[in-house]
This record gives sequence, structure tokens and C-alpha cells, in this order.
Amino acid sequence: MIIIGADYHPSFQQIAFVDTETGELQERRLEHPEEAEKFYRDLGAQGACVRVGMEASGHARWFERLLSELKFELWIGTQRRSARSEYASRRRIGRMRS
Repeated sequence: MIIIGADYHPSFQQIAFVDTETGELQERRLEHPEEAEKFYRDLGAQGACVRVGMEASGHARWFERLLSELKFELWIGTQRRSARSEYASRRRIGRMRS
């Protein structure tokens, strides 16, 4: 299996991936959409089992469709709020109630 972590931006994605069979690690920057689409289609043509993890993004619909078409597993995470921003938010709410 190839496991890919993608830092998705509107014009490119920075990826790090590992082949769990060989232990090979790599990092790459893929421009959208041409270079990224070619990279993932090449993996699909090799018959690789692929899992991609990325943070939720409103600009990634074409990418999500591509991975679905290739039958790749996609894990989407959401950004966690930091403890500091959570604390600041509670303080603002407390002031509004006073």
C-alpha cells in the first residue's frame, strides 16, 4: 500500500508518501491539475493500493473526484482549533454575557 499525506493548496499540493511494502519514503510538490493528475493516474495504472490523507478544502472537488474514479481511499480531516484560540473564544463569550 502507498500512504500519501497531502498538504493541499489551490495551485499545488506538497505530498509525502511511503510505500509500506518497500519502506521507500518520498516528498514531492505537484502542480495542479496537470502534474498532480498524472502522478495519481500513474499510480492507478500500476495497480497500486493507495490511501490519501488531507485536510478538508473547498478547492479540492476535482481532486476528490479523481481519487474516487481511481478507487483510491481518501481520508479527510478537519482543522483542530488550538487551545489558545479556544481559550480566547471562551473569554469573549464570557465578556458578552457580563
